[in-house]
Amino acid sequence: MNSNATTEPLAWFKSSYSNTEGGECVEVATGADAVRVRDSKVTSGPALRVSMNAWAGLVRFAVSDRTYSL
Repeated sequence: MNSNATTEPLAWFKSSYSNTEGGECVEVATGADAVRVRDSKVTSGPALRVSMNAWAGLVRFAVSDRTYSL
């Protein structure tokens, strides 16, 4: 079975920092058991599936890293 396959409907969204100028954007959807991440320019392409804990860790790192600007 495809690890990206899901039967639940996903509500994909982009960051409010995304714009319409063709920047490098990702979309995120939260499922019951994981977070999915995909390229916003290739919505029919593959989606990365990560656990809730892994996603929370990534967000914590991004927010705490002073060299990274949100």
